[in-house]
Amino acid sequence: MASNRQVALLRGINVGKNKQVPMPALRELMESLGFDDVKTHLRSGNIVYTTGSSPAAAAKKIEAALEKDMDVKSAVLTRTHDDLAAIVKSDPLGDVAKNPSLYLVTFLSEKPPAKPLKDLDPDDYTPEVFKHDGREIYTWSPDGVRNAKLTYQYWEKLLGITATARNWRTVTKLLDMTST
Repeated sequence: MASNRQVALLRGINVGKNKQVPMPALRELMESLGFDDVKTHLRSGNIVYTTGSSPAAAAKKIEAALEKDMDVKSAVLTRTHDDLAAIVKSDPLGDVAKNPSLYLVTFLSEKPPAKPLKDLDPDDYTPEVFKHDGREIYTWSPDGVRNAKLTYQYWEKLLGITATARNWRTVTKLLDMTST
């Protein structure tokens, strides 16, 4: 497999006192695993790297190393540069989401079952708005993400799969970082 740029999204690190992971140590760990051109963005578990591995294989490798070498159990979701480009191009809530800090992309570990999403009544979540597309759910939370109903935890519980979210500003920055 040819080398390609990917991003690993670690769930729940550096939030509060639990799962503290210094970014220099995380970059060193990634390099020790054979990933190249490793960069981190913010302290919230965004790692951009080059690899010949599939995204699924990279995620498993990173999860195992985090637990073994750093004693941190964290779900890792991965996307390729092309995945991020498609997410940004899609921008299904761009016509209503005017503040990138309040516009979230929830990344799902797999394509979710259709029924729970089909059964949702969007009016039950107003003023929040959501749109599902593939392995992502886009959410606009105009009243703020701290008070939002449509959190990644909500989606995990509803869909029974792993999820993590990033705001639009972070998603577009990660796309830029995978472009180089």
